[in-house]
Amino acid sequence: MNAMTGTRLCIPELPENLEWFNTQGDPVKFADLRGKVVLLHFWSYNRANCIQSLVDVEWLRKRYPETLAIIGVHAPKFPIQCSSENLQKAINRFYIRHPVANDVKLSICKEFGITSWPSIMYIDPEGYVVGVMRGDIKRKQLDKLIQQSIIDAEKKKILRPSRIQPKLKPEPSLELKFPGHVYVTAERMYISDSGHNRVLECMKNGRIVHTYGSGVDGLIDGGERTAAFDCPQGLVEVDRHLFVADTGNHVIRKIDLINREVSTIAGMGKPGRVKGFSRYPDPLTVPMNSPVGLDYQEGGLYIAMAGANQIWRMDLNTNEIGVCAGTGQEGIAGLTAQEASLAQPSALCFGEDVEKMLFFADAESSSIRSIRSRDKAVQTLVGKGLSEFGDVDGDGQKARLQHPMGLCFDPRRKVLWVSDSYNNKIKYIKLFNGLVSSIRTERTLNEPGGLSCQGDNLYIANTNEHTILRLDLNTGHIEDIEVFDLEND
Repeated sequence: MNAMTGTRLCIPELPENLEWFNTQGDPVKFADLRGKVVLLHFWSYNRANCIQSLVDVEWLRKRYPETLAIIGVHAPKFPIQCSSENLQKAINRFYIRHPVANDVKLSICKEFGITSWPSIMYIDPEGYVVGVMRGDIKRKQLDKLIQQSIIDAEKKKILRPSRIQPKLKPEPSLELKFPGHVYVTAERMYISDSGHNRVLECMKNGRIVHTYGSGVDGLIDGGERTAAFDCPQGLVEVDRHLFVADTGNHVIRKIDLINREVSTIAGMGKPGRVKGFSRYPDPLTVPMNSPVGLDYQEGGLYIAMAGANQIWRMDLNTNEIGVCAGTGQEGIAGLTAQEASLAQPSALCFGEDVEKMLFFADAESSSIRSIRSRDKAVQTLVGKGLSEFGDVDGDGQKARLQHPMGLCFDPRRKVLWVSDSYNNKIKYIKLFNGLVSSIRTERTLNEPGGLSCQGDNLYIANTNEHTILRLDLNTGHIEDIEVFDLEND
């Protein structure tokens, strides 16, 4: 905890013109929270480490339901995040149960000197600021501080325990909930039904044939209905095994598609960081940090490690695992894989017949980049910097995206398909000349995520609409795939 000042500072009230969520619009007043510990949680839903911090603050909220008040202050980076509808989707997607204010103009952040996200401002029961914790949330440290503040407040007889009941606006009850990724083969369609904490194996017409995961978040191996996931994302099938980036658990799972068993093959079940490019023989002893995207080539499972700003490789023959690209620093610099800074890589794919190139979407720098297998040279196809984004087609050096979350290679057309998520568009990049173009669709997308190309069809996880779409690449026709379970009909 970094002290803000040498003298005690009484927290001023928040501006009256803020839009509030989980309160039915009623503003939160610090005066009403006197006698409680208050945590001001500054965050932004585009950042992996902010999403991870939500897990920690929710743990604290449940631990101190009557003596702790958590107030979220959302700081948008991208224009789409200023939208009330989109922030409400993010609140529902990440199961936020405390009041949240949308700091559209960053006025609160500026007033309190917050320049990095996530950050926690700690306010004691008397309404005085104790300090600010910047970066990764240290749950145990906060827990000790809260305990001590409660003891002190009890001695002063100022503790005022009471429960704050959130007033939620839940999503509609549908078969899918915030599907993150879709992976299609010649026979099957696999969906990471992220909001329901499960993975679906479907016929290509949408009929569910197997459901992996109980629906309750957790890290449990076992049979298809007894296993548990936490916000699964990236998928890839290899030799009748489906590999899953179990993002919320910070692990990689393997589903045996013959025996219908789920097992954990990498990660420790809690976030951590690895520096350097050493290889580790036991992947279950190596900490991961928000793995999101997956792909496979020549015995290697490649992992987009969004929370660590790295790309990893796991040898499926020897089980050896380690970082193959990214220093861990957030950025868009570096000419080789070992010196490159990445910015929340969230999707990756290999291009066939393209000199064995690994392409990846760096969401936070709104860029599409590549690593050449032969010499590990890194190239940026689209994107310029962490604060450079927009909606511009044309030459790759001038084109701009906003937080791309999906990427796949189309061998027929020799293009990369891109989910330009915060522009609500699907775009493609011609590999022979680097031109970026948008696809005109018959309907508006809503933060599209994972993509999968199969022949003349592009499958899209239309995440915020809870749907999977199929785009006919010859006609441009787009349609919903009705995902259904005969057992429940």
